Amino acid sequence: MSTVRKIIIADDHPLFRQALLQILKPKFSEFEWVEAQTVEQLSDVLANNFDTELLLLDLDIPGAHGFNTLIKIRSQYPQLPIVIVSAHDDNDIVIKSMEFGALGFVPKSTAVELIIKAIEQVLSGNAWLPDHINLNRVVDKSDISERISTLTPQQHKILLMFADGLLNKQIAHQLSLSEATIKAHATAIFRKLNVLNRTQAVIAIGQLEVGSPSFSASNE
Repeated sequence: MSTVRKIIIADDHPLFRQALLQILKPKFSEFEWVEAQTVEQLSDVLANNFDTELLLLDLDIPGAHGFNTLIKIRSQYPQLPIVIVSAHDDNDIVIKSMEFGALGFVPKSTAVELIIKAIEQVLSGNAWLPDHINLNRVVDKSDISERISTLTPQQHKILLMFADGLLNKQIAHQLSLSEATIKAHATAIFRKLNVLNRTQAVIAIGQLEVGSPSFSASNE
């Protein structure tokens, strides 16, 4: 019995997602396409489709917090090729995406034939970048990305909840854990990130944001 080949597309814009699927499904008819609209959905989809051959990821998917989700997926699923499909096409964002583990970057303004070619190239094990980007500029991942990659999935989720400004008691309620457990996780997070408190942790992951969104660093 043959295994179903799968591609995941993670994008929260229904019109774009459906338009892209309408174009790509006939070209890649041997694949089953799985959709996700948020980071939470994406986590579930990845867990239930561990044999996925490609992930098309929008950097701005709700809950992503910039490059953090890319880094975590790369850590959890090191063999999964990831192509960033983004409205951003700034040189630094493209290069950082590659530094943080993407195998390809496709601006949403890219012509259809090039999107298809990019996916074909990445499925073949090759990198794909917009023409104006020099792959030689891509360097090793930053220290903060390496430190974030050491967090467990639960710790990473809690870190992003810190970034959303949630209090310990709110996080405990949402995750069905005690406040003492959240504090223990927080201590482990601070140690792994080499920071002293929640504010510094939020500032640290703020380095991985796309653009300059504001973070809330509420205390206990």
